[in-house]
Amino acid sequence: MLRIIKILLVLSVAMFGLLGVIGNLTDWEGTIGALAATTSMSTFEGGAESWRATNNSAIITAGALYIVVLKGLFALLCFAGTWKMWGAYDNDSASFAKAKAYALAGCGVAMFMLFTGWIVIAETWFELWRSEALREAALGAAFRYFAMIGLIALFVTMPDGDVA
Repeated sequence: MLRIIKILLVLSVAMFGLLGVIGNLTDWEGTIGALAATTSMSTFEGGAESWRATNNSAIITAGALYIVVLKGLFALLCFAGTWKMWGAYDNDSASFAKAKAYALAGCGVAMFMLFTGWIVIAETWFELWRSEALREAALGAAFRYFAMIGLIALFVTMPDGDVA
């Protein structure tokens, strides 16, 4: 039963990435708009006048592509991990542990994307923490996603023994 739960949790991370990619691509203007609001620093007083603020479309588009590509990558890795883990479900614990590699890599890519994109770049460089409008919507959500995916990765990593 523990192995099934681990497989389903990894599948949920894969679905999170896939749905994120679909959402970002089908609402590309919204994706670009959210990044433009962040990079322009216009959602808090004095931000738009900062030397860090930018409306450069190449930077905004690069940020959007960064998000979409990494979401796609972690979704693919987690789908591959789900497949491998399912294939090793009845195997010994060492084989099942080895099958977790893609799943854990996918979770790692997701955490990397969330941390660098939202904490390092948005919060630290573009001072998003100062924005009443976006602080919780962007940073709070990114932290929740990071924390949940991190907990899933830790849970998946735990030894689970052999299937009886």
